[in-house]
Amino acid sequence: MFSVLSRFRDDEVGAVTVDWVVLTAAVVGMCVVVIYGIRTAAVDPADGIGAYLSTYEIE
Repeated sequence: MFSVLSRFRDDEVGAVTVDWVVLTAAVVGMCVVVIYGIRTAAVDPADGIGAYLSTYEIE
């Protein structure tokens, strides 16, 4: 029984998969944060431009 547990502990076949899953989740999380920041920074100027254009009258 001890040898089975020892082999299980020393086996690193799935460790690379776990590493990739964690790294991919971190990259996706950072992308969500960056996209949210860009979105909020772009909405305010766009709202201002829309408000200006809606009051502009063509002669």
